[in-house]
Amino acid sequence: MFAIIETGGKQYKVAKGDKLEFEKIDGADGADVTFQEVLLVSDGKTTKIGKPLVEGATVKGKVLNQMRAEKIIVIKKESKKRYQRKQGHRQDLTVVEITEIKA
Repeated sequence: MFAIIETGGKQYKVAKGDKLEFEKIDGADGADVTFQEVLLVSDGKTTKIGKPLVEGATVKGKVLNQMRAEKIIVIKKESKKRYQRKQGHRQDLTVVEITEIKA
């Protein structure tokens, strides 16, 4: 059984037992998280597709860790104009283990 959920402006395909990194979700380590925005649920034989969401479907998970991603360096430069900018960014991430999918 798998589902497609939306969180942080992105869509993820999840199954029970998966460990995924999502954009920052509030919650301490060990806290339970419920994803209400379920776009599709499939058990291998039947598939429910939402318009835009599947009614009554939820995906539950457990927060394993709050962390930060690797630093990304952004450089802007215009040649012959003496313009140069360097900026770094680290995204906050939450590691979640999927525990249950309800259709």
